[in-house]
Amino acid sequence: MPELPEVQTIVADLKPRLEGRKIAGITVLWRPTIAQPQVEELTERLIGQRIERVWRRGKYVVMDLSSDDRLVLHLRMTGRLLFRDRSAPEDRFTRVVIHLDGEQQLRFADARKFGRIRLLDDEQFRRLSASLGPEPLSGDFTLDWLTEVLARRGQRIKSVLLDQRYLVGLGNIYVDEALFEAGINPTRPANTLNDDEVERLFHAIRKALSSGIADRGTSFDSYLDAFGEPGQHQYRLQVYRRKGAACPRCGTPIERTVVGGRGTHFCPRCQPVTPSRASETVLPSRKAQQPQG
Repeated sequence: MPELPEVQTIVADLKPRLEGRKIAGITVLWRPTIAQPQVEELTERLIGQRIERVWRRGKYVVMDLSSDDRLVLHLRMTGRLLFRDRSAPEDRFTRVVIHLDGEQQLRFADARKFGRIRLLDDEQFRRLSASLGPEPLSGDFTLDWLTEVLARRGQRIKSVLLDQRYLVGLGNIYVDEALFEAGINPTRPANTLNDDEVERLFHAIRKALSSGIADRGTSFDSYLDAFGEPGQHQYRLQVYRRKGAACPRCGTPIERTVVGGRGTHFCPRCQPVTPSRASETVLPSRKAQQPQG
C-alpha cells in the first residue's frame, strides 16, 4: 500500500501539471471505484471545474476544485495515479480516466480494485480530515504530543503507529524502519516506552519518512510514480522484507513476526523485547536522527 512518501511523491509530480487545469470529462470503467457520490452526480459536478490545488492529507491525494468541492483519491493497496498524454497506450487495470483540457489524462489504475475516489463538499472533507491524526512531518507532530498519545495506549507500539487516527501516513514499511532506527521492538506495549525511547522514536519516524520521500518512494509490487516509474527506497531499507539478512547495525539475522495481522521485520538484538536490555543497543545519536531541512 502506498504510504506517505509514495503519496507525497505522486502529489509532487502532479502539482505543477494539474493546478490551473480544467476537467473536461471523466470516464468510469469500474463504477465501484467511485465511492461518493453516484457516478452520474460526480460527473455532473466535476466537468468544467478547475483544479486549484493538489496536496496530500495522510495517504489521500486531495484536489481542491474551483467549486470548493474536493476530489479525494485513496490508492489503497495497488492504486496508481498516472499522468498520460491521451495518445499514450492504455494502462493495464485502468478504472477511471479524468480528461483534462489539452491533450492529457489522469488515469486511476488499480489491479486489486480497492482504491476509491470521493467528491466531497467542504463540510464532508472537514469531517474526514478531523478523523485523522496529525501529519508527522508538520509542526502539529511534536514530542510532547507523541509522549501523551503513547502513554495512554496499551496496544503494541506497531499497531498504534499504524492507526491513522493517531498519526497519518505510516504503514507497514516505514513503521518497521522507524522502530528499527529507534531500537524499539514492534511488540512492545506503547505505554512501556520511557522518555528516551519516545524521543528516539519521534526523530526516527521523521527520518524514515524523509528518506522515503528523498528516494521517491518504495517499489516492490505495485507502486509507481505519476509517470509510471518505480521509487528507489527499496534498495535502502534496513529491515523491511529482509528476513534472514544481516542487521546493518550488528550483523544479527533479521527476524519476521506478525503484529496486528501485518508481517513485521526487526533485529532481535538491536530491538530487544524487554526495555531493560535497551542499554545494550548501540544507536545513532539523536542529532544524527533529526530529519534534514
